Amino acid sequence: MNSKGWKSRWTRLAAAVVVMAVAAASAAGDQDGALIARRAAMVRVIQAHSALVGALGPAAEISRPVLLAMGRVPRHHFVSSGLEGMAYGDRPLPIGHGQTISQPYIVALMTELLGVGPGAVVLEIGTGSGYQAAVLAELGAKVYTIEIVPPLAAAAAARLARLGYGTAEAHLGDGYYGWPGPAPFDGIIVTAAASHVPPSLVEQLRPGGRMVIPVGGPFSVQQLVLITKNADGTVRTEQLLPVRFVPLTGGH
Repeated sequence: MNSKGWKSRWTRLAAAVVVMAVAAASAAGDQDGALIARRAAMVRVIQAHSALVGALGPAAEISRPVLLAMGRVPRHHFVSSGLEGMAYGDRPLPIGHGQTISQPYIVALMTELLGVGPGAVVLEIGTGSGYQAAVLAELGAKVYTIEIVPPLAAAAAARLARLGYGTAEAHLGDGYYGWPGPAPFDGIIVTAAASHVPPSLVEQLRPGGRMVIPVGGPFSVQQLVLITKNADGTVRTEQLLPVRFVPLTGGH
């Protein structure tokens, strides 16, 4: 598609996504006009990144269901006190204990790559503030999410319950080992960088399932990796783009 075609397409999509974001925010009971506008602006930025990356490379273009989910989740409830005014900027923010809430575009991209929908069973490693789990729950997934930092785990569990995300079940533990009880999972999403792909997570992935994980050291270039498990148990690995995440803790 030529540049004029992309520009025309982007203009149509941008207008549509504003309507979607405002409708989603209103449906979520958010009556604050300023918050609705900021959330709509965040979704527009995600859409812009998506169109650009989709035009230049193989990374996924963010779909309507994921954009709607991003537009419904009140991100200002998932950031640290005092940072609410920055909640809808397209940037990571600190949430305490050396951890961060990821950039909205990266959350949307990882969600898109996971490819899950209603009824899917998903494992998240690294609950953080609970934002990614909330986005997945908005897509209709049953989410099992693990956090190794006790104060973050407790706060996220309370926050998810308070905001009505009952399909997201939070657990305190070391995500390196996964969560064997509800396995196998249709999707696994890791929100901290690992030095290698944990074998236990591959084992707990359902055949046909996908795992999205940043791989690399804390002081080296990390790669966002998509792993697809084949029917015979073998895996296909794709490196998608350079990213920067806090390291997976637990000493592995």
